[in-house]
Amino acid sequence: MSGPYDDIIDLPHPTSERHPRMSMANRAAQFSPFAALTGYEDAVRETARPTSRKAELTEEEKTILDAKLQLLAERAGGEVTFIYFQPDSRKEGGAYFTVTGEVKKMDGLVREVVLTDGRRVPMDDILDIQF
Repeated sequence: MSGPYDDIIDLPHPTSERHPRMSMANRAAQFSPFAALTGYEDAVRETARPTSRKAELTEEEKTILDAKLQLLAERAGGEVTFIYFQPDSRKEGGAYFTVTGEVKKMDGLVREVVLTDGRRVPMDDILDIQF
């Protein structure tokens, strides 16, 4: 049985003398999907990243927190744990962090508690203080 391509079926594959043969990886890359919308995946990931709302303290909770800050200002040494809210720089909301350390000073002008290791806790964002 003879077919229309019998005359070329057994010929060697043509190879260019000027252009080297493309690797299988480069050849496959030609057909792989591309990012039509650059940055879209990052935007979706950022939107999906969870944030928390800052809790609103009641007047009673504010009074207790003020008393703890006053006690902290009068007290010398010892480890203290702060739970505070840090606003997100990219979108609405933020996250709560827990920091433990020794207080170096309380800066009333900037309203920050400075720890001995250099970390700073904003007084207005503190949710709780544990001695």
